Amino acid sequence: MDRFDRQYNLKGFGRASQQKLQSAKVLVVGAGGLGCPILLYLAAVGVGKLGIVDGDVVSESNLSRQVLFGKNDLGKKKAIIAAKILGDKYEDIEIIPIPEYLHKENILDYMAGFDIVVDGSDNFPTRYLVNDACVLLGKPLVFGALYQNEGQISIFNASGIDSVNYRDMYPVPPSAHEVPNCNESGVLGVFPGIIGSMMAAEAIKLISGFGETLSGKMLFYNFLNHAEYKIGLSKNPQSKISSPKSATELLEMDYQDFCGLSAQIAWEEVSVLRNEFPDTILIDVREDHEEPELEGLPFTRVTMDRIATADEEFAQGNTILLFCQTGIRSMKASKILQERFPDKYIRSISGGVNSFDFDS
Repeated sequence: MDRFDRQYNLKGFGRASQQKLQSAKVLVVGAGGLGCPILLYLAAVGVGKLGIVDGDVVSESNLSRQVLFGKNDLGKKKAIIAAKILGDKYEDIEIIPIPEYLHKENILDYMAGFDIVVDGSDNFPTRYLVNDACVLLGKPLVFGALYQNEGQISIFNASGIDSVNYRDMYPVPPSAHEVPNCNESGVLGVFPGIIGSMMAAEAIKLISGFGETLSGKMLFYNFLNHAEYKIGLSKNPQSKISSPKSATELLEMDYQDFCGLSAQIAWEEVSVLRNEFPDTILIDVREDHEEPELEGLPFTRVTMDRIATADEEFAQGNTILLFCQTGIRSMKASKILQERFPDKYIRSISGGVNSFDFDS
Protein backbone atom coordinates (compact mmCIF):
# COMPACT_ATOMS: atom_id res chain seq x y z
CA MET A 1 0.00 0.00 0.00
CA ASP A 2 1.19 3.54 -0.70
CA ARG A 3 -0.30 6.98 -0.21
CA PHE A 4 -1.88 7.04 -3.67
CA ASP A 5 -4.00 3.89 -3.28
CA ARG A 6 -7.29 5.82 -3.16
CA GLN A 7 -6.30 7.62 -6.35
CA TYR A 8 -5.38 4.37 -8.11
CA ASN A 9 -8.81 2.98 -7.22
CA LEU A 10 -10.77 5.96 -8.57
CA LYS A 11 -12.64 4.89 -11.68
CA GLY A 12 -11.26 6.63 -14.76
CA PHE A 13 -8.09 7.78 -12.97
CA GLY A 14 -5.85 4.86 -12.06
CA ARG A 15 -2.09 4.39 -12.19
CA ALA A 16 -1.67 5.91 -15.64
CA SER A 17 -3.04 9.26 -14.48
CA GLN A 18 -0.96 9.07 -11.30
CA GLN A 19 2.15 8.58 -13.38
CA LYS A 20 1.33 11.74 -15.33
CA LEU A 21 1.11 13.65 -12.06
CA GLN A 22 4.42 12.25 -10.85
CA SER A 23 6.08 13.30 -14.13
CA ALA A 24 4.59 16.82 -14.06
CA LYS A 25 6.54 20.00 -13.27
CA VAL A 26 4.35 22.81 -11.94
CA LEU A 27 5.36 26.36 -11.03
CA VAL A 28 3.07 28.03 -8.46
CA VAL A 29 3.23 31.82 -8.44
CA GLY A 30 2.53 33.11 -4.95
CA ALA A 31 2.38 31.30 -1.61
CA GLY A 32 -0.44 33.43 -0.20
CA GLY A 33 -4.16 32.88 0.30
CA LEU A 34 -4.57 31.12 -3.05
CA GLY A 35 -1.09 29.63 -3.21
CA CYS A 36 -1.26 27.78 0.13
CA PRO A 37 -4.17 25.45 -0.77
CA ILE A 38 -2.83 25.08 -4.32
CA LEU A 39 0.52 23.93 -2.97
CA LEU A 40 -0.98 21.68 -0.30
CA TYR A 41 -3.15 19.75 -2.73
CA LEU A 42 -0.65 19.55 -5.60
CA ALA A 43 1.95 18.19 -3.20
CA ALA A 44 -0.51 15.78 -1.58
CA VAL A 45 -1.73 14.43 -4.93
CA GLY A 46 1.83 13.63 -5.96
CA VAL A 47 2.90 16.23 -8.53
CA GLY A 48 6.54 15.29 -9.10
CA LYS A 49 8.15 18.73 -9.18
CA LEU A 50 6.76 21.88 -7.56
CA GLY A 51 8.28 25.35 -7.85
CA ILE A 52 7.21 27.99 -5.33
CA VAL A 53 7.97 31.57 -6.32
CA ASP A 54 7.20 34.33 -3.81
CA GLY A 55 9.44 37.12 -2.54
CA ASP A 56 7.23 38.11 0.39
CA VAL A 57 7.62 37.34 4.09
CA VAL A 58 4.97 36.05 6.48
CA SER A 59 3.11 38.75 8.41
CA GLU A 60 0.52 38.36 11.15
CA SER A 61 -2.36 39.47 8.91
CA ASN A 62 -1.58 36.51 6.61
CA LEU A 63 -2.32 33.85 9.21
CA SER A 64 -6.12 33.83 8.91
CA ARG A 65 -6.00 32.64 5.30
CA GLN A 66 -2.47 31.46 4.47
CA VAL A 67 -2.84 28.10 6.13
CA LEU A 68 0.71 26.83 5.67
CA PHE A 69 2.09 29.39 8.13
CA GLY A 70 1.95 30.03 11.87
CA LYS A 71 3.25 32.45 14.50
CA ASN A 72 6.74 30.98 14.42
CA ASP A 73 7.04 31.85 10.72
CA LEU A 74 6.51 35.62 11.07
CA GLY A 75 9.13 37.60 9.16
CA LYS A 76 10.38 34.56 7.25
CA LYS A 77 10.28 34.07 3.47
CA LYS A 78 7.05 32.37 2.41
CA ALA A 79 8.62 30.33 -0.38
CA ILE A 80 11.28 28.84 1.89
CA ILE A 81 8.89 28.04 4.75
CA ALA A 82 6.30 26.52 2.39
CA ALA A 83 8.96 24.35 0.74
CA LYS A 84 10.20 23.08 4.10
CA ILE A 85 6.70 22.24 5.36
CA LEU A 86 5.75 20.40 2.18
CA GLY A 87 9.13 18.69 1.94
CA ASP A 88 8.77 17.34 5.48
CA LYS A 89 5.31 15.98 4.63
CA TYR A 90 6.13 14.44 1.26
CA GLU A 91 9.67 13.18 0.65
CA ASP A 92 8.81 11.66 -2.74
CA ILE A 93 8.42 14.96 -4.62
CA GLU A 94 10.90 17.65 -5.62
CA ILE A 95 10.15 21.10 -4.21
CA ILE A 96 12.06 24.17 -5.38
CA PRO A 97 11.65 27.40 -3.40
CA ILE A 98 12.25 30.63 -5.30
CA PRO A 99 12.14 33.37 -2.63
CA GLU A 100 11.87 36.22 -5.13
CA TYR A 101 9.14 38.15 -6.88
CA LEU A 102 8.71 37.46 -10.56
CA HIS A 103 9.68 40.34 -12.80
CA LYS A 104 10.34 40.69 -16.49
CA GLU A 105 14.09 40.06 -16.13
CA ASN A 106 13.75 36.67 -14.41
CA ILE A 107 10.37 35.22 -15.35
CA LEU A 108 11.33 33.45 -18.58
CA ASP A 109 14.28 31.72 -16.91
CA TYR A 110 12.24 30.56 -13.92
CA MET A 111 9.37 29.28 -16.05
CA ALA A 112 11.63 27.38 -18.44
CA GLY A 113 11.96 24.35 -16.16
CA PHE A 114 8.22 23.80 -15.68
CA ASP A 115 5.37 22.44 -17.80
CA ILE A 116 2.43 24.28 -16.24
CA VAL A 117 2.06 27.55 -14.33
CA VAL A 118 -0.56 28.15 -11.64
CA ASP A 119 -0.99 31.85 -10.86
CA GLY A 120 -1.99 32.59 -7.27
CA SER A 121 -0.93 36.25 -7.34
CA ASP A 122 -3.27 39.03 -6.31
CA ASN A 123 -2.15 42.02 -8.37
CA PHE A 124 -2.61 42.98 -12.00
CA PRO A 125 1.01 43.65 -13.06
CA THR A 126 1.99 40.11 -12.03
CA ARG A 127 -1.06 38.56 -13.73
CA TYR A 128 -0.31 40.26 -17.04
CA LEU A 129 3.40 39.46 -16.76
CA VAL A 130 2.75 35.78 -15.99
CA ASN A 131 0.21 35.53 -18.79
CA ASP A 132 2.53 37.11 -21.35
CA ALA A 133 5.44 34.86 -20.37
CA CYS A 134 3.22 31.77 -20.62
CA VAL A 135 2.08 32.82 -24.10
CA LEU A 136 5.66 33.37 -25.26
CA LEU A 137 6.83 30.03 -23.83
CA GLY A 138 3.72 28.05 -24.78
CA LYS A 139 2.94 27.12 -21.16
CA PRO A 140 -0.61 26.37 -19.98
CA LEU A 141 -1.73 28.77 -17.23
CA VAL A 142 -4.20 27.95 -14.46
CA PHE A 143 -5.74 31.26 -13.41
CA GLY A 144 -7.73 32.20 -10.32
CA ALA A 145 -8.72 35.46 -8.68
CA LEU A 146 -11.13 36.72 -6.04
CA TYR A 147 -12.59 39.96 -4.82
CA GLN A 148 -14.41 39.96 -1.47
CA ASN A 149 -17.07 37.24 -2.06
CA GLU A 150 -16.67 36.57 -5.79
CA GLY A 151 -14.12 34.34 -7.49
CA GLN A 152 -13.02 33.39 -10.99
CA ILE A 153 -11.18 30.31 -12.29
CA SER A 154 -9.99 29.45 -15.79
CA ILE A 155 -7.25 27.76 -17.81
CA PHE A 156 -5.49 29.85 -20.42
CA ASN A 157 -3.10 28.97 -23.24
CA ALA A 158 -3.71 25.23 -22.99
CA SER A 159 -3.88 24.32 -26.67
CA GLY A 160 -1.25 26.27 -28.55
CA ILE A 161 -0.84 29.64 -30.15
CA ASP A 162 -4.53 30.21 -30.82
CA SER A 163 -5.59 29.49 -27.24
CA VAL A 164 -7.46 32.07 -25.23
CA ASN A 165 -5.27 33.89 -22.73
CA TYR A 166 -5.77 36.41 -19.92
CA ARG A 167 -5.53 39.39 -22.26
CA ASP A 168 -8.45 38.05 -24.32
CA MET A 169 -10.59 38.31 -21.21
CA TYR A 170 -9.08 41.57 -19.93
CA PRO A 171 -7.28 43.43 -22.77
CA VAL A 172 -7.26 46.61 -20.68
CA PRO A 173 -6.53 46.47 -16.95
CA PRO A 174 -8.83 48.23 -14.49
CA SER A 175 -7.60 51.40 -12.85
CA ALA A 176 -5.34 51.00 -9.83
CA HIS A 177 -8.15 51.29 -7.26
CA GLU A 178 -11.04 49.88 -9.27
CA VAL A 179 -10.46 46.34 -8.00
CA PRO A 180 -8.28 46.41 -4.85
CA ASN A 181 -6.48 43.33 -3.53
CA CYS A 182 -7.30 41.48 -0.32
CA ASN A 183 -5.15 43.83 1.74
CA GLU A 184 -7.45 46.71 0.79
CA SER A 185 -10.89 45.08 0.38
CA GLY A 186 -10.86 42.32 2.99
CA VAL A 187 -11.66 38.62 2.67
CA LEU A 188 -12.74 35.70 4.86
CA GLY A 189 -9.84 33.28 5.08
CA VAL A 190 -11.84 30.26 3.97
CA PHE A 191 -12.71 31.80 0.59
CA PRO A 192 -9.17 31.82 -0.89
CA GLY A 193 -9.05 28.21 0.32
CA ILE A 194 -12.09 27.36 -1.81
CA ILE A 195 -10.82 29.12 -4.94
CA GLY A 196 -7.28 27.81 -4.46
CA SER A 197 -8.57 24.25 -4.11
CA MET A 198 -10.55 24.66 -7.33
CA MET A 199 -7.42 25.91 -9.08
CA ALA A 200 -5.49 22.88 -7.81
CA ALA A 201 -8.29 20.66 -9.13
CA GLU A 202 -8.01 22.26 -12.57
CA ALA A 203 -4.25 21.74 -12.62
CA ILE A 204 -4.69 18.09 -11.63
CA LYS A 205 -7.31 17.52 -14.35
CA LEU A 206 -5.17 19.29 -16.93
CA ILE A 207 -2.13 17.15 -16.11
CA SER A 208 -3.89 13.81 -15.78
CA GLY A 209 -6.56 14.13 -18.45
CA PHE A 210 -9.17 13.19 -15.85
CA GLY A 211 -12.48 15.03 -16.26
CA GLU A 212 -13.29 18.23 -18.13
CA THR A 213 -11.17 21.32 -17.57
CA LEU A 214 -12.01 25.01 -17.74
CA SER A 215 -9.80 25.53 -20.77
CA GLY A 216 -11.52 28.17 -22.92
CA LYS A 217 -14.11 28.81 -20.20
CA MET A 218 -14.37 30.99 -17.10
CA LEU A 219 -16.11 29.83 -13.93
CA PHE A 220 -17.61 32.50 -11.68
CA TYR A 221 -18.32 31.52 -8.06
CA ASN A 222 -20.13 33.44 -5.29
CA PHE A 223 -19.16 32.57 -1.74
CA LEU A 224 -22.28 34.02 -0.11
CA ASN A 225 -24.80 31.74 -1.81
CA HIS A 226 -22.67 29.17 -3.71
CA ALA A 227 -24.09 30.46 -6.98
CA GLU A 228 -21.89 29.73 -9.98
CA TYR A 229 -21.96 29.98 -13.73
CA LYS A 230 -19.61 29.44 -16.66
CA ILE A 231 -19.06 31.43 -19.82
CA GLY A 232 -17.20 30.47 -22.98
CA LEU A 233 -14.17 32.56 -23.90
CA SER A 234 -12.98 33.53 -27.36
CA LYS A 235 -10.05 35.36 -28.88
CA ASN A 236 -10.21 39.15 -28.59
CA PRO A 237 -8.47 41.16 -31.36
CA GLN A 238 -7.72 43.92 -28.83
CA SER A 239 -5.56 41.56 -26.78
CA LYS A 240 -2.73 41.69 -29.33
CA ILE A 241 -2.39 45.47 -29.34
CA SER A 242 -0.24 45.80 -26.23
CA SER A 243 0.93 42.23 -25.63
CA PRO A 244 4.65 41.51 -26.21
CA LYS A 245 5.47 39.43 -29.27
CA SER A 246 8.96 38.38 -28.17
CA ALA A 247 11.21 38.13 -25.14
CA THR A 248 12.77 41.45 -26.15
CA GLU A 249 9.39 43.17 -26.22
CA LEU A 250 8.53 41.66 -22.83
CA LEU A 251 11.69 43.20 -21.37
CA GLU A 252 10.61 46.55 -22.79
CA MET A 253 7.15 46.38 -21.19
CA ASP A 254 6.43 48.53 -18.13
CA TYR A 255 3.77 46.49 -16.35
CA GLN A 256 3.41 49.01 -13.55
CA ASP A 257 2.63 51.82 -15.99
CA PHE A 258 0.35 49.55 -18.02
CA CYS A 259 -1.69 48.81 -14.90
CA GLY A 260 -1.70 52.41 -13.69
CA LEU A 261 0.53 51.79 -10.69
CA SER A 262 3.18 54.43 -11.27
CA ALA A 263 1.04 57.37 -10.21
CA GLN A 264 2.06 59.94 -7.65
CA ILE A 265 0.08 61.26 -4.72
CA ALA A 266 -0.03 64.67 -3.01
CA TRP A 267 0.95 65.36 0.60
CA GLU A 268 -2.73 65.92 1.40
CA GLU A 269 -3.42 62.24 0.68
CA VAL A 270 -0.74 60.96 3.05
CA SER A 271 -2.76 61.48 6.24
CA VAL A 272 -5.82 59.93 4.59
CA LEU A 273 -3.89 56.76 3.69
CA ARG A 274 -2.25 56.57 7.13
CA ASN A 275 -5.66 56.76 8.79
CA GLU A 276 -7.23 54.20 6.45
CA PHE A 277 -4.28 51.78 6.43
CA PRO A 278 -2.47 51.83 9.81
CA ASP A 279 0.46 49.80 8.46
CA THR A 280 1.42 52.62 6.05
CA ILE A 281 5.17 53.22 5.93
CA LEU A 282 6.60 56.64 5.07
CA ILE A 283 10.08 56.44 3.50
CA ASP A 284 12.56 59.29 2.98
CA VAL A 285 14.94 58.34 0.14
CA ARG A 286 17.19 61.40 0.57
CA GLU A 287 20.79 61.22 1.77
CA ASP A 288 21.46 61.54 5.49
CA HIS A 289 22.82 65.09 5.21
CA GLU A 290 19.85 66.52 3.30
CA GLU A 291 17.57 69.02 4.96
CA PRO A 292 15.07 70.16 6.02
CA GLU A 293 13.79 67.41 8.29
CA LEU A 294 10.07 66.73 8.49
CA GLU A 295 8.64 67.11 11.97
CA GLY A 296 5.47 65.47 13.17
CA LEU A 297 5.53 62.63 10.64
CA PRO A 298 7.05 59.24 11.52
CA PHE A 299 9.30 58.19 8.66
CA THR A 300 12.19 55.84 7.95
CA ARG A 301 15.18 56.87 5.87
CA VAL A 302 16.22 54.42 3.18
CA THR A 303 18.66 56.13 0.83
CA MET A 304 18.54 55.45 -2.90
CA ASP A 305 21.59 53.20 -2.82
CA ARG A 306 19.66 50.82 -0.51
CA ILE A 307 16.25 50.84 -2.23
CA ALA A 308 17.07 47.82 -4.39
CA THR A 309 18.37 45.68 -1.49
CA ALA A 310 16.71 46.76 1.78
CA ASP A 311 14.07 44.32 3.06
CA GLU A 312 13.39 44.84 6.75
CA GLU A 313 12.18 48.41 6.37
CA PHE A 314 9.41 47.34 3.95
CA ALA A 315 8.42 43.96 5.39
CA GLN A 316 5.50 44.87 7.63
CA GLY A 317 3.76 47.53 5.54
CA ASN A 318 1.43 46.97 2.59
CA THR A 319 1.20 50.70 1.83
CA ILE A 320 4.54 52.43 1.18
CA LEU A 321 4.82 56.16 0.51
CA LEU A 322 8.15 57.64 -0.60
CA PHE A 323 9.48 61.17 -0.75
CA CYS A 324 12.70 62.99 -1.60
CA GLN A 325 13.54 66.67 -2.10
CA THR A 326 11.66 67.25 -5.36
CA GLY A 327 9.82 63.98 -6.12
CA ILE A 328 12.17 62.80 -8.87
CA ARG A 329 14.22 60.28 -6.90
CA SER A 330 11.18 58.99 -5.03
CA MET A 331 9.42 58.35 -8.34
CA LYS A 332 12.38 56.26 -9.48
CA ALA A 333 12.44 54.48 -6.12
CA SER A 334 8.72 53.70 -6.33
CA LYS A 335 9.20 51.90 -9.64
CA ILE A 336 12.09 49.86 -8.23
CA LEU A 337 10.09 48.90 -5.14
CA GLN A 338 6.94 48.09 -7.11
CA GLU A 339 8.97 45.62 -9.16
CA ARG A 340 10.39 44.12 -5.97
CA PHE A 341 7.10 44.08 -4.06
CA PRO A 342 4.27 43.85 -6.62
CA ASP A 343 1.70 42.97 -3.92
CA LYS A 344 2.22 46.26 -2.09
CA TYR A 345 0.64 49.67 -2.77
CA ILE A 346 3.58 52.01 -3.46
CA ARG A 347 3.43 55.72 -4.31
CA SER A 348 5.81 58.63 -4.74
CA ILE A 349 4.78 61.90 -3.08
CA SER A 350 4.62 64.58 -5.74
CA GLY A 351 6.98 67.52 -5.29
CA GLY A 352 8.80 65.97 -2.34
CA VAL A 353 9.88 68.04 0.64
CA ASN A 354 9.83 71.17 -1.51
CA SER A 355 6.04 70.93 -1.74
CA PHE A 356 5.46 70.08 1.94
CA ASP A 357 3.48 72.69 3.88
CA PHE A 358 5.58 73.28 6.99
CA ASP A 359 3.00 75.75 8.35
CA SER A 360 0.09 73.28 8.42
